[in-house]
Parts: sequence; C-alpha cells; structure tokens
Amino acid sequence: MRLISSSAEETLEIAAAVAGVCRSGDTVLLSGAMGAGKTVFAQGFGAALGVREAITSPTFTLVNSHPADGLTLHHADLYRLDRTTEIADLALAELAEFDGIVLIEWGEVTADEVPGHLAIHISPGDPDQSEDRREFELSSSGERWVGRWDRLRERLSVFAEEPC
Repeated sequence: MRLISSSAEETLEIAAAVAGVCRSGDTVLLSGAMGAGKTVFAQGFGAALGVREAITSPTFTLVNSHPADGLTLHHADLYRLDRTTEIADLALAELAEFDGIVLIEWGEVTADEVPGHLAIHISPGDPDQSEDRREFELSSSGERWVGRWDRLRERLSVFAEEPC
C-alpha cells in the first residue's frame, strides 16, 4: 500500500491510523533514510496509543518503553547496531509477546528475524512539491496482518497514492 503525506501533521495522522489497528504482540518496522520521518511517525503512533510522555529516538538507549492505555509501547532504534547478535540481545520479540507493541526504527535490519510484522518504509517525496512531503510504502509478512489489512487500508484511504 502506497501513501502520501504532505505535512508532518499528516504523517502523525497516518501513524495514528496505523496505531488504531495494532494490538498487543504486534511489531512494526520503520525504515527510511536519516531524516525521513521515522521518529515523527513514532510520536504520532505513541500519542494514538495513549503515551503521555515525550517520544524521542532511542538511538543511544536502544529501547525506550512507554506506558500507554492498557499496554506498553517499546520503541527501539537499531541504527547503531551492526550485528545480529546485538539485536537478539534486545529481546524485542519477547517484549511484544509479553505486554505490548514494538516499534523499531531502522527495522529493515531485523525484518528476517521478525515474523508477522508490519513494515513501513518512509521516503521524502518530491521536494519541489513540499519539503514536508513523505511517501509511505506499507507491507506485511506472515499471517498476523491478513485479517486487519482491509481495515488498515480503509483507515488510510484518504492518504492513498491511488484509490484502494
């Protein structure tokens, strides 16, 4: 599914729509170049879940856990990690299974290790149109998202590059 955001506010709305379809046990992988909007997305995602504290990129702490309404958002940033063993040490799959949703910036490095995830690639759009324009490519792996894909598509249809 391809989406277009014209502003940071629309990126927050896309994130909120995705969060509204997520449930405990889900893992969402964010990818994109530095400055693409991964942390802005994480902020909108967390706010929609009911996180009341500031969400910043956990580049140096690697994982920040934020209490939300009825679950925990575990926000990870894998930018500094370059070995699969370092990623395994974070026990991200266990965090999702235990009590919440895991949102991983630079998640493409662990995509093969996380079955049943939602992948979101964010890239800057045409700068001649707007420096805040972003393009989103959403895909899922495994069976976990099959039953929710239509609901996700419906929630995001206003941002669809082409009619869903």
